[in-house]
Amino acid sequence: MNYIDTQTASAPNKATTPTSLALLEDKSSRTMPIASKKINKTIEIITIPPLLDSQVVHLNIGIELDEHLICNILSDVYQHVRITEINSQADLAALVARHPDLVFSGVKYFDFDGQQLWLNDYLDQHGIAYIASNRKALDGEFDKGNAKKLMQKAGLATADYFTTEPDEHPTESSILIAFPLFVKPVAGGDSQGIDANSVVNDFASFQAKVADIWKTQHSRSLVETYLSGREYSVGIFEDYASGTLTAMPIEIIAQKNENGQRILDFDIKRFDSEQVIAVKNPTIHTQLSTLAKAAFRVLNGKAFGRIDIKMNHQHIPHFMEANLMPGLRKGYFYRSCAMNLDLTYEQMILKIANNGLTSPQLLLTHSEYDRSVL
Repeated sequence: MNYIDTQTASAPNKATTPTSLALLEDKSSRTMPIASKKINKTIEIITIPPLLDSQVVHLNIGIELDEHLICNILSDVYQHVRITEINSQADLAALVARHPDLVFSGVKYFDFDGQQLWLNDYLDQHGIAYIASNRKALDGEFDKGNAKKLMQKAGLATADYFTTEPDEHPTESSILIAFPLFVKPVAGGDSQGIDANSVVNDFASFQAKVADIWKTQHSRSLVETYLSGREYSVGIFEDYASGTLTAMPIEIIAQKNENGQRILDFDIKRFDSEQVIAVKNPTIHTQLSTLAKAAFRVLNGKAFGRIDIKMNHQHIPHFMEANLMPGLRKGYFYRSCAMNLDLTYEQMILKIANNGLTSPQLLLTHSEYDRSVL
């Protein structure tokens, strides 16, 4: 187990850089209060060993984050902040013995000797607070077909769909949804497997794209009615103290591809070439917020997440997919916080941590937090 204690290793110089004041400057009533002294809480940032091949993706990582940056941000407000690398079940047992007030981590599960141990469920068993959703919720959103099935059952708008793999639908008559269709991997994120060929207008194109996803993404395909309208992402914050949800919609505008379509594909996300703007129309803002909150509840989401929505040709918003462990770099979730709540990146991280410290596992009230920072 590798272990970094910021109290002795990497705390910034507070005498020359009063970061706690700069980061928490209250520009609106919705931002965090200014801390005059550090809060006596222990937070451990849990990581896993890095892969030797930097091109390989950690399948058990849900939230991509910069642990050292987050450690420095949290260290400005909380007394004890540490980065702990987990290499074995013994390391997890030691974590439980220390019983920190909060675990801040993007790890979904550990693979010990071929067996998966889900971190947040493990923490639940030992009464330790954490920042995101549990396994039940994550399983519900990871399979995009399953997530859409839950939406349909709840009566929420989502495009008609089916899942398939090569040769499962051998004839055009076996497809019960009218073209054009949109084809993408049934699991995974960052628009992997999505490109200009994802919109299919005929059976031959359908077969080719399904085969491509099977070969390159090693995944079944989710096939749904193509939605031609505008695309949005809605960040969600759950307030444990009040039980309320805050929805933060943003619009995402992809460049038109060679087919004249705006498809948020893998390359556009990889090169950050899309345009992200605030949703200023109050009617659309309300429609998106209502659908996103309902979808978050249906999936049993916890703490924070992101719901992706797209309009159809009649300008009706439809659920596309969810991410209940959104990345905590400066991606869509951060931009939704900045554009809707005027939060800086540091304030967003502190809001996530403070909310985790008010979770049912700790029964820490907002009044205790407020007394600590006044």
